[in-house]
Amino acid sequence: MATRKGREGEMLESVYSVIALVFVLVACVELCDAATVVDVYRLIQYDLAGVPFGSRLANLNHHAASGFAPAADLSRTVVIVPVRNVNISFIGGSNDYITQKQPLGGLLFLLPRMISSENRDDKGRDDQTFEDKLMRNKLVELEQLLIHSSIPYPVYFAFEDDNIDDVLKNIKRNDATSQPATATTGGYKLVVSAPEPKKIVSPIITNIQGWLPGLKVDGDANQLPTIAIVASYDTFGAAPALSVGSDSNGSGIVALLEIARLFSLLYSNPKTRGRYNLLFGLTSGGPYNYNGTHKWLRSFDQRLRESIDYAICLNSIGSSDNELWIHVSKPPENAYIKQMFEGFTEVAEELGVKVGLKHKKINISNPRKSTQTALIFVGIITCRNSPSLVAWEHEQFSRLRVTAATLSELSVAPELLERTGGLSDSRHVLNEAAIIRSTKFVAESIARHIYGHEGKNIQIFADNSSLAVNPSYIQSWLHLLSRTPRVAPFFSKNDPFIMALKKELADHTVEVNVQHEVLDGMFTFYDITKAKLNIYQVASVTFDLLLLLVLGSYLIVLFSFLVITTRGLDDLIGLFRRPPSRKLKTA
Repeated sequence: MATRKGREGEMLESVYSVIALVFVLVACVELCDAATVVDVYRLIQYDLAGVPFGSRLANLNHHAASGFAPAADLSRTVVIVPVRNVNISFIGGSNDYITQKQPLGGLLFLLPRMISSENRDDKGRDDQTFEDKLMRNKLVELEQLLIHSSIPYPVYFAFEDDNIDDVLKNIKRNDATSQPATATTGGYKLVVSAPEPKKIVSPIITNIQGWLPGLKVDGDANQLPTIAIVASYDTFGAAPALSVGSDSNGSGIVALLEIARLFSLLYSNPKTRGRYNLLFGLTSGGPYNYNGTHKWLRSFDQRLRESIDYAICLNSIGSSDNELWIHVSKPPENAYIKQMFEGFTEVAEELGVKVGLKHKKINISNPRKSTQTALIFVGIITCRNSPSLVAWEHEQFSRLRVTAATLSELSVAPELLERTGGLSDSRHVLNEAAIIRSTKFVAESIARHIYGHEGKNIQIFADNSSLAVNPSYIQSWLHLLSRTPRVAPFFSKNDPFIMALKKELADHTVEVNVQHEVLDGMFTFYDITKAKLNIYQVASVTFDLLLLLVLGSYLIVLFSFLVITTRGLDDLIGLFRRPPSRKLKTA
């Protein structure tokens, strides 16, 4: 009898174990099916002169909604907004949730797939549709609104895809019932588990310099005149992890590297080596007053600085408009400026490129005084020509009385933190043919100046020759740059991208030097630029209670059935009887 009861007990325990295992497996399956994981990119967080800007929080754990419902309490709600449908005038209006700091749990902006670096059709196009231009303008306007505001809740960006589109459709369907998603009503919950953002202490900026010495003539090669070709390589944008800057200034970087490659072929042969030194500089800190350029120039000795014939800075030359501008600080009547502009104009006419000259005066005799109108930026008054803010990279050269110019598709200098490689500056809007044409234009102009071929119809870098511009080389670097965010404060000294630039410049030049400096100025940056967003479909409390009641009833019935069939009805009844007292047991 004891053996039988022991077997029945073992069988009952086995049945219980199987039932428990089944419930655990079902629960796991349900949890996996209930969550969608999405890569999200946080709005930049920074301080300017101690004033906070950008998104001030990173952790997110609220229900989702598809819009800003009138008079609704959204303090515990994350609003999902597709950028293609966003109304900038509403978001930036008098009743918005950004500048007016109305209570909101969070914002999630959905970006169009076409600007994603993972887009397979990311090759630049020669023309843009009206919709493309409209979307780009909307992104620019939205980005400027966000980076110039202090937002007290988490703001993230994500790319549209099938999963998140399905989630948004379901959220819109729920919102159509005019019943907001809460713990009571259920819906979708968005969760980003992230620590509190921390300040980046002593962010590093890195300058990379390459040198091609000219042909020695009865003396030290360093005494030869020098031409500097410079491009700033870093970016700034609303989402640091998405700021790839294909045009600004990926186009300038690519052009510089290709020009270095072309002249390395000429300078490798003493018979074709020019009597000019060529200095190539890839500078950092461009969005922050060209801070890297300033530190790089300060590291020059007086002899090198005085040997520079002129410097040409490349900035955003990938536009499809076929029009470029040469920006200078010295008057157009200046002999050096006049000679340089005439040389560039001559080549431009041959290549069918329109080139204009823009003069903007700066005060180099006393840089502490401004000669231009003060720029009021987010409540802080700074001067466009003061040491705290310059318009173009060449102005850092001009302050040291070095003849310099900036070549750009932009006819007017952008304001602070504008046109610095943000969300709208992707490979999708880049014109590769324009970059190839601009690269040849700059290389040919410099070469004719070096070899004294001004006024002669001689093409040194003629198409289909061994010295022709290589489109494949340009495309390969554009591909890399369009997938590499380059916001300087988030770079380390030995970042793979910086090492790649150093190696590439070393392949075409000699005496490659890397300069690491601490970014100074009024900017303070914070970490956490990307995260994982978990989207859970949660049921209402009423549904949970009903489900709990049904499961509890089912388990009670199942337990009773198993006890009756294995041990009898009396044992089941005995489980609910009150145990005898100690006195009764003793009697």
